[in-house]
Amino acid sequence: MGIDRRLIAHINWPLLSIIAVLFGIGVLNLYSASGFRMGEGVSLNPYYQKQCIWGAAGLVCMVLVTLFDYRHFRHVAWPLAVVTIVLLALVPIMGKAVYGAKRWLDFGFMSFQPCELAKFSTLLVGATMLSKESGKLGWGGLLTVLAVALPPAAMVIVQPDLGSGLNILLLLAGMILYRGVAGRVLKVLLVVVPALIPCGWFFLKPYQKLRVLTLFNPERDPLGSGYHIIQSQIAIGSGQMWGKGFLEGTQSQLRFLPEKHTDFALAVFAEEWGFVGTMVLLFLFCLFLYLIFTTARDAKDRFGSFLAAGVFFYFFWQILINMGMVLGLMPVVGIPLPFISYGGSATIVNFCLLGIVLNVSIRRFVFKKT
Repeated sequence: MGIDRRLIAHINWPLLSIIAVLFGIGVLNLYSASGFRMGEGVSLNPYYQKQCIWGAAGLVCMVLVTLFDYRHFRHVAWPLAVVTIVLLALVPIMGKAVYGAKRWLDFGFMSFQPCELAKFSTLLVGATMLSKESGKLGWGGLLTVLAVALPPAAMVIVQPDLGSGLNILLLLAGMILYRGVAGRVLKVLLVVVPALIPCGWFFLKPYQKLRVLTLFNPERDPLGSGYHIIQSQIAIGSGQMWGKGFLEGTQSQLRFLPEKHTDFALAVFAEEWGFVGTMVLLFLFCLFLYLIFTTARDAKDRFGSFLAAGVFFYFFWQILINMGMVLGLMPVVGIPLPFISYGGSATIVNFCLLGIVLNVSIRRFVFKKT
């Protein structure tokens, strides 16, 4: 009971408060994004209601993950990685096609995206492997980590789900850089990786290539591939300094803005709350990331530090890419904005990952540094 009291006493209330505020903003924004005007009335889709249900489920998962001593995740990492590979292998065989791509497994009472589990398992496996030894990674250690963690990312990209695959790769890359690589290895990577990136063009599907080309000139296909970016920029620009007001965004309410409840939810927010409101939201995200980073910095063991660092990079890249995508600075790759965009599987995973951060934060007062 002594440990339980200490756990409760050392809950990271600032991080918990930021999570609650961001999720609340997301639900309100989804309420607005769920509506569209029809004649004199307004019709509502139940996205915000479903998000509340997923949020409640995610909260339960977060509490359970927080109470489970994170040091035991070492023993869960490898079995979970095997389960992830099996589920990803089942997607092409029995997956449910959505917008022409098989990414979901339908269990009748619910649909599930194995790519979300792949993010979680990659985090655990990466933290387990990177925390084993001190010192910077040489070629042997780096290649071992990549050989184990890259297959799930490759299977996700093949689905095709380039956004989630990139998220997994960037999460892992961030953890590796946080661990540190030997100078000779870093020099080679700084030359080889930028040189290999253009080669990825030849592996992209036609619609993915079109998205990249559209980034540089959306007007080349204003009613097709460029439509998302153009409407998003119109929505953001029309918000001006203070915004049009809650439920008053014309681009979203009149259904000009596509995917307004998922990938382009930020455009809905920017149109209604303007530049000032968007800067406030950006400040909240920066504070959110800072609190996660301080948890990684102050963790009392290497495994906990790598877990929190992995969660930091997971959210950092999602926030950066989604905002860049909505502003037309990055290609549209289907990465949602955490807590603001609608998504069941993503919401559960987000809360589970934050449960890990809270877990590490709480237990830094419980045992000595190792």
